[in-house]
Amino acid sequence: MQTVNIHEAKTHLSRLVDKAAKGEPFIIAKSGRPLVKVVPIDQPDAGAIRRIGFMAGAFSVPEDFDRMGSEEIEKLFDGDA
Repeated sequence: MQTVNIHEAKTHLSRLVDKAAKGEPFIIAKSGRPLVKVVPIDQPDAGAIRRIGFMAGAFSVPEDFDRMGSEEIEKLFDGDA
């Protein structure tokens, strides 16, 4: 992988970005110390299925979800527990 200093990166930015977009990432260094890695952004396919979360579809919510445990909660508030 190519490493360039900041001055060279500023001078040749268009050329370097074109190469990175084609799959040739590079590293920008300052005083010989690597700072950042420039890589192409992978764009998802337009028809890709979007997942809401890693558990999407793995469970279902019961119909009485809003009433579950209501008797126990009521007892706790009334002091009957």
